[in-house]
Amino acid sequence: MIAILLAVALLGGIALLVTTTTGSSDGPPFRGDRTRLRAGPAEGLAATGITKIKHVVVIMQENRSFDSYFGTFPGADGFPTDADGNISVCVPDPLNGGCIAPYHDRRDLNGGGPHGHVDAVGDVNGGAMNGFVDRFENAIRLGNTGCKDPNQPACIVGSPRDVMGYHDGREIPNYWAYAKNFVLQDRMFQPDTSWSLPAHLFTVSGWSAVCEDEDPASCSNEDSKPGDPRSLNPLDPRHGSRPPLYAWTDLTYLMHRAHVSWRYYVSTGQEPDCRNDALITCPRDRLSPRTPGIWNPLPYFTDVQDNDQLGNITSVEHYLSAATHGHLPAVSWVVPSEAVSEHPTARVSAGQSYVTGLVNAAMSGPDWSSTAIFLTWDDWGGFYDHVAPPVVDENGYGLRVPGIVISPYARRGYVDHQTLSFDAYLKFIEDRFLHGQRLDPQTDGRPDPRITVRESVAQLGDLRSDFDFTQQPRGPMILPVHPKTDFVERPIPGVTTPP
Repeated sequence: MIAILLAVALLGGIALLVTTTTGSSDGPPFRGDRTRLRAGPAEGLAATGITKIKHVVVIMQENRSFDSYFGTFPGADGFPTDADGNISVCVPDPLNGGCIAPYHDRRDLNGGGPHGHVDAVGDVNGGAMNGFVDRFENAIRLGNTGCKDPNQPACIVGSPRDVMGYHDGREIPNYWAYAKNFVLQDRMFQPDTSWSLPAHLFTVSGWSAVCEDEDPASCSNEDSKPGDPRSLNPLDPRHGSRPPLYAWTDLTYLMHRAHVSWRYYVSTGQEPDCRNDALITCPRDRLSPRTPGIWNPLPYFTDVQDNDQLGNITSVEHYLSAATHGHLPAVSWVVPSEAVSEHPTARVSAGQSYVTGLVNAAMSGPDWSSTAIFLTWDDWGGFYDHVAPPVVDENGYGLRVPGIVISPYARRGYVDHQTLSFDAYLKFIEDRFLHGQRLDPQTDGRPDPRITVRESVAQLGDLRSDFDFTQQPRGPMILPVHPKTDFVERPIPGVTTPP
């Protein structure tokens, strides 16, 4: 096990104290073999400066809409307002009559709303963006209250009002600090109109499907119910169900073929915090990175298995060590455990502290000067957003989520209004490390019947626009892991507050 102590230091900095002991239970850390990196971009891209980025880190949190975190952010496409600057929208409340307007929610625990495919369609409501309360009340009518598994997209807690609440810089000061000092993307859309599992599948592969066998050609589009890895968990009541089969091609296939290093880091532990507030990470009740889940689907991709790449799925503690020692791979994905995910009903403050620790580790290490961090949230979680998503194919786009770019080359205080989706992460990685090769059945050597090559969609923006590669690389901006906030505990009825 690795134990990494990041002590909160004086004068706004962080002193980094590192002690490591390695074990084999969750795979070896990446040792920084730079000979494995393919630095060549597509022809003509070198002049843009993209080759200055040697490490891409995608941090994926859970279930927040753009408006629920940045609806009042200056310069962003936030809540519609009247001439006096007051929020001017109000979403119909069919059950109780009248409507519910967005309101400032200081609670650390939020309820969110249902967020399956039918809910996405209902929330958007043909572009009117006024179905959020109605979908929550429909879930009440169906009896989906007080669910034991909040990760089920139909599960709801709290009241219809929850979906209209928003936070701002008083509750999430670190997220707002990143947005003010780096790049905030106000048109980052979830790639699909569905829930967490399909969103995570799109994040690593550009598609969500079901497959009849291990032949990629046997797969067919499925944006709602791809095989669920949780059925493999012996603690899950569905244990014993058929293992999911993800036979289509994911990005790791192209990276393995091109000798591009990657890791998929899974956060371990159930507790949202260390008992000692000075610690970023500490020994906790552990979840194995080898346990597939809705936020960790890669173990069931057949190309990952066939290429003997399962060892690249490892503990987030190894990310902290790699960042600290300058051993980051070319591409990293970092996913949370439940308690630090921000998925209702996890504490927002716990997720913000966890993400701050991840970013601080990258900023404090030798790789910072060549790193790009892409921070986002996997789906909208039923929370209100006012922007109708563009349509690129039958899967999406889905609703808008926050997106932030953090890098020494990121533009300062820039709001990116390009149309983006998680497909833009794939595109950036492919341009930087794979000579522009796409997950394209016509050219990738492992054809599958995906309906769209998502990276090539005309509406998709280019993440290079968020960088100024002519500027001197900016130094780190270390933030307090436990910032002062205006959060209050006001419990949600029927929800047990985490310890």
